[in-house]
Amino acid sequence: MALSPRYPDTVHYTGLNRPTHIEATAHDLYVEGDIPGEIEGTFFRALHDPAHVPLREEDVVLSRDGVIGKIEFRDGKVNCAVRYVRTERFLAEQKAGRALFGLYRNPFTDDPLAAGVDRTVANTTPYYHAGRLFMSKEDGLPYRINPDTLETIGRWDYHGTLKSPTLTAHPKIDPDTGELFLFGYEAAGLATPTVAYCVISPEGELISEQWFDAPYCSMMHDFAITPDHAIFTVYPTKADLDRLKAGGVHWIHDPQDYSYIGIMPRYGKVEEIVWFKGPRGVHSYHVMNAFSEGSKVHLDQCMADRNLIPFISEDSGLDPFAQGGLTRWTMDLAQPEAGITEWQIGPFGEMPLIAHRDTGKPYSRGWYLSVDPTKLTRLANGPGEYVFNQLVRVSFPDGGLEVFSEGPGCGFNEPVHIPSQDPAHGGWLMLMVDWIVAEGYFAQQVWIFEADDIAKGPIAKVLMPFVTCEQVHGTWVPRARLDQAREI
Repeated sequence: MALSPRYPDTVHYTGLNRPTHIEATAHDLYVEGDIPGEIEGTFFRALHDPAHVPLREEDVVLSRDGVIGKIEFRDGKVNCAVRYVRTERFLAEQKAGRALFGLYRNPFTDDPLAAGVDRTVANTTPYYHAGRLFMSKEDGLPYRINPDTLETIGRWDYHGTLKSPTLTAHPKIDPDTGELFLFGYEAAGLATPTVAYCVISPEGELISEQWFDAPYCSMMHDFAITPDHAIFTVYPTKADLDRLKAGGVHWIHDPQDYSYIGIMPRYGKVEEIVWFKGPRGVHSYHVMNAFSEGSKVHLDQCMADRNLIPFISEDSGLDPFAQGGLTRWTMDLAQPEAGITEWQIGPFGEMPLIAHRDTGKPYSRGWYLSVDPTKLTRLANGPGEYVFNQLVRVSFPDGGLEVFSEGPGCGFNEPVHIPSQDPAHGGWLMLMVDWIVAEGYFAQQVWIFEADDIAKGPIAKVLMPFVTCEQVHGTWVPRARLDQAREI
């Protein structure tokens, strides 16, 4: 197959998805407003930027090479840097001088030169645990990154003790114990329903790895923990090995099949999982939080009536415009036959977050991104064609909402929460904002909000010296934790 010399003119390679190939460092960035003195640390960001014209014109944004970005706040100054993650796949294609890998998560469409090479692009989530920074994607193992230089150290398998070939890009760190909880789906191979559930010690050692079968092979993107439970979500976006062997897509959403929630004791055996059957055809990518209350488990997540990613819905023969909202599902382990009760808390949205200290506990507030339809901007970004232009704060237990919106011509990326040393202060939110300057030209800024007063708008803005491709997820690491790791 002859490769096109140009990138495809599709949503996956235009707008904010237009390749930039940027690797750069910049110091002492321009700041508008005053950055609170407590904000000392680094905002690590997962980006995606293809290093080569794709092998297949119909390739999608989820296949693009991973890029690790950082925005460092140190001694009143702001610095930034971006570097490609040197995955096995990236290095193999650099050596060949061209793309070698075919459709998203389908090795049967690869060039023969790709045989035996790890396919992950590590482009989804940066996370930091036990003094180590990782870049992750759920189709493989994470890659360890040097947090100072952003150089790639290598693929991480817990010193060879991990058996699963995949790990989630949404691990959970217990704020009290420091343990890391992970799972990996398709653990027994392509399109298998097998899931690995793993517990990592505060020191970064694998404590346990247990395997179980979900009701079917599902895109299990996120999960949740409480002090007592691990909670697994199964929605009917499915993989099929025969379809893959025929050169088809990895995921098709089935609107007729049921969803499931699996709950097990956090330190128990996978044989103890209790499965709750949920509504047909629904889907959720991201969990805000979960908590246990007696025999009941509450799970808050951004829910949609179909898969939210437009090209997956279109491949499935469905309308790509999903409906839904921030939703609480409640399961009673004392009455599993009663099923799931539902409370829609807030409007449609995505990228939920909480203060880390609230993970797995009853909590008083969270945040997520939504859309103000009166200021809607159509722009290729990530897997979609519209940007989030609204930041929402939700309070519990009443579900009260506070909103900040901007635009048109403006899009918000996933925020991170930065805690304050003052327990009476709610901390801050930090997020990257994309601006359309002119047709095909963009600018980016980092905005900082008072977390409990978002309606008044940003208190400080950092002007970025160059534009990168769209952010997927991000994480905030305090300077003290980074400095402590350097001393180990």
